[in-house]
Amino acid sequence: MEIEETILAYGHKKVQATHKTTLEVTKERHLSDKGDCIVSVSANRALTELGSEFKENLCKDNAKLTVSIEAGEITEIINAFGSSQLILTHPADIVVRKSHYVCSRTIAIRADKAACDLQKELVNKLRDGKQMVRFAFTVKV
Repeated sequence: MEIEETILAYGHKKVQATHKTTLEVTKERHLSDKGDCIVSVSANRALTELGSEFKENLCKDNAKLTVSIEAGEITEIINAFGSSQLILTHPADIVVRKSHYVCSRTIAIRADKAACDLQKELVNKLRDGKQMVRFAFTVKV
C-alpha cells in the first residue's frame, strides 16, 4: 500500500542547506541565519494536518518513506523510514533526519540525505524566494 501527502512551500534567499543530519520544511515565513537545515518556508501544511491514514502507516516500524522535492525542473529523492516512535504533532515544522532521533517535528528517520546532500542546482533554486517547491511524501508498508 502507498499513500502520498503533498506539501507546497517556497524557497527563501537565506536557504543554506548545510546541515549534515537533518532537512526541514516549515510553515514559518521567515528564515534566520541559524536555520541551516531549513530548505523551504511558508509551507501550506504541517505534520498535524497530514491525513490520519498516512500517519497511521508512517508510524509502523516497517514503513518506508520516499520524499520527492521538486523545484522547477529539478527533482531530488530522499529515502527514509517511519517508526512506531513518531509523534507527528508539530504545528509548523516537518523534519527528516539521518539519525534515529524522534520528536514532535520528526516525519522520518534513518534518511539517506540531509540538507547538505541536496544537489547544488536545487539549493540555488531554493534560494529564489519566489520558487514554489513541491514535497511529495510517499509512505509504503
